[in-house]
Amino acid sequence: MPKAGSLWAYAATRLFLSLPMLLILLTIVFTVLRIVPGDPIAALFAGRAPPDVVAATRHRLGLDLPIWQQYVNYVVQVFTGSLGTSIGASYHGKSVLFIIMDKLPATIELTVGAMLVASIVGLSTGVISGTRRDKPSDIALRLYGTIIFVVPIFWLGQILQLIFAVDLRLFPAQLRFSGGPPPLMITGLYTLDSLLEGNLGSFLVSIWHLVLPSLTLGLVLSGFFTKTVRANLLRTVKADYVEAARARGIPENKIVSRYAFKNALIPVITVLGLQFAILFAGAVLTERTFTWDGMGTLLLTAINEADYPMVEGVIVVYALIIVLVSLVIDVINGLIDPRVRY
Repeated sequence: MPKAGSLWAYAATRLFLSLPMLLILLTIVFTVLRIVPGDPIAALFAGRAPPDVVAATRHRLGLDLPIWQQYVNYVVQVFTGSLGTSIGASYHGKSVLFIIMDKLPATIELTVGAMLVASIVGLSTGVISGTRRDKPSDIALRLYGTIIFVVPIFWLGQILQLIFAVDLRLFPAQLRFSGGPPPLMITGLYTLDSLLEGNLGSFLVSIWHLVLPSLTLGLVLSGFFTKTVRANLLRTVKADYVEAARARGIPENKIVSRYAFKNALIPVITVLGLQFAILFAGAVLTERTFTWDGMGTLLLTAINEADYPMVEGVIVVYALIIVLVSLVIDVINGLIDPRVRY
């Protein structure tokens, strides 16, 4: 049995505490979908099917069961890895899990690209702002962090499309791939599949299409990183161990990089899991803007068609990913700072 205070014990505890959170989220999703107006069966047939066909379809899908029994069946399906069958017009009769696994790589590729943009831009601007307190560059970057974080994602995406795709014609405005067949489906990530296939041309085309969507989502998130890194850097540069380093004559740039910045990152890593959730939420709008065929597009389609199983399945997968990322962040924090384990 893991010793109390060990990294394994801490990770096991965090995993155990994640299960109730996941169950609460599943319950909320199930409840909301049942109380919102609209009938998925009526939407499926658009009012053109005879009553006996509608009743038979409702019975086959279990929608005529009592609500509590539908909920039990739903939870059992989720925890056994079966997300049911789609009832929407677009994917009617297909496995929800199969469709999600087909769309998920596109969203993962987008979120990873956006996180790289957010990290590079946000960390850089945060360090510059934090080390030049109240100077013009600090004021300008604080203003940037405040404005960019509240800019509507769809608006920023359209502006980037107009500038870089329409006017300058540097990047494509839509889709994940163009100019030929996409790479062979290995992982579903076009950039990675291109490398595994040994096709440098396909890799460059994939990156070329990924730039604008990643910039759109990443720049919005970078505003949060800018403000967070700045605030924590201002706190650490006044810490006793930093003053002691200055007293020993260590150059200021080494003090910032080796002492202040490293400790300022701990709170940033802590909230990284929460920002990952924002990335997935922003991906819905980004995918819509750039016609990116991922989970966000799938979710909007399922909502428009009142496809209960698909909506539930997408949100369940979102929740599982966010819980997993939060768990990894907690473990990293426990590794960096052993005090959080107790």
